[in-house]
Amino acid sequence: MADGVQELELQPGGTNGVINGVPTQKFKHYRWWFRVAVYIIFLISGQATATLLGRLYYDKGGNSKWISTFVQSAGFPILIPLLLFFQPTTTSSAASPPPTTTTLLLLYLFFGLILTGDNLMYSYGLQYLPVSTYSLLCATQLGFNAVFSFLFNSQKFTSLIINSLFLLTISATLLAVHSDSDNPSKISKAKYIIGFLCTLGASATYSLYLSFLQLSFQKVIKSENFRVVLELQIYPSFVATCGCVVGLFASGEWDTLKKEGSDYEKGSVSYIMTLTWIAIAWQICSIGILGLIFEVSSLFSNVISTLGLPVVPVLAVVFFGDKMDGVKAISLILAIWGSGSYVYQHYLDDLKLKNDMKTRIVVSANEASHNGRLYVELF
Repeated sequence: MADGVQELELQPGGTNGVINGVPTQKFKHYRWWFRVAVYIIFLISGQATATLLGRLYYDKGGNSKWISTFVQSAGFPILIPLLLFFQPTTTSSAASPPPTTTTLLLLYLFFGLILTGDNLMYSYGLQYLPVSTYSLLCATQLGFNAVFSFLFNSQKFTSLIINSLFLLTISATLLAVHSDSDNPSKISKAKYIIGFLCTLGASATYSLYLSFLQLSFQKVIKSENFRVVLELQIYPSFVATCGCVVGLFASGEWDTLKKEGSDYEKGSVSYIMTLTWIAIAWQICSIGILGLIFEVSSLFSNVISTLGLPVVPVLAVVFFGDKMDGVKAISLILAIWGSGSYVYQHYLDDLKLKNDMKTRIVVSANEASHNGRLYVELF
């Protein structure tokens, strides 16, 4: 909301919740919550579906880490049509000129390379860990997010955030010491450790990615509209996809894909459909992330992403027969508790912001007696 004076003309008898044909703030607030709810559903459902299908790919005979990395970004073309509905804004002032093309290209390249490494580490984690353990470890990204937000986005630590960090650390530690009894696929101890460390590294990298994304909005792009957010998803995803193609050829995995598809336990058609739906699910998740970044903030999108992670272990018990023993159940409860603590802190921050806004509003009642108009000055 911009500073200055807003003029609202009050219509006589206006009791239907409309001012000059414009919905009241209360109605707009409900519409905003509806959009946020839809984006949250997209994020959680897309994230859970993609994770479970990724585990299915490995369980049924898939073994290519690069193809698993590839599908996490290769579905970006389905977002391109959305660009047609959101035209570029031209409201930049001389004080904050738009970034140059070279700057944007370097930014897209930088984010694309981060996504490539991040997706590759997630692929290692999903291959070497049970899906329930993998998902609970991903919850640590909330703690990493708090640290990076403090360093790069001026995030303040409160008792609730410290409590969240502590609980998430304990949750991850329990999983680490519980590794010997949590290995239904008989994966070697070395591979389990690699998967564990890669998942932690991927969580940290993703949190760093979102913090840099928010920093780019503030310091480089200096504009936050839905088209800009879309471009920062599509173009880095294109770079990440190109990087995965290079990795496929350089690693030699490209030559084994045909045999992998024919040997897939569910058949070659199921192999292709599994990879296709993984790519689509990740893009549905991306739409949710983008919408929450646009409507709220990148920090909030990470909070919701982390809050949705405990959904996956429950589904993994149902669909994959993962064990949900006492240690893992405690870890799950701590992860939910830590995530809830972080979300509650954001609720308190939002409540404080609303109260601060109310105290800054000064109503000039004298003008209303002259021309039937109400002037509200926002400092």
